[in-house]
Amino acid sequence: MPGSSPGMTSKRNAGDMAYYVYILASKKSGTLYIGVTNDLIRRVWEHKNGAVAGFTKTYAVHDLVHFEEFLDVRDALQREKNLKHWNRAWKVDLIQTGNPDWSDLYASIAGG
Repeated sequence: MPGSSPGMTSKRNAGDMAYYVYILASKKSGTLYIGVTNDLIRRVWEHKNGAVAGFTKTYAVHDLVHFEEFLDVRDALQREKNLKHWNRAWKVDLIQTGNPDWSDLYASIAGG
């Protein structure tokens, strides 16, 4: 799956809730935003469509360039916190490892 990482869980049981840590970018090597959600498609759609005022709307940060899936919300929140404390070079390296062209992964998760 695009955006996956070694720590990403891809097998879930029916009824299990998934949580996602995601990184959005304004463009390749542009402004970055890190967030967490339990509905990645809906949340990225909200960013793309300016449905919520804030940083991503102000700075046009709406390309999904990396995401990771977790079964436990505590793990997702901890990963988000850790990533937010990383220096920029580490974040860029993480993105480029799984998505060297910084392609917008939204279409691949939204089915079109």
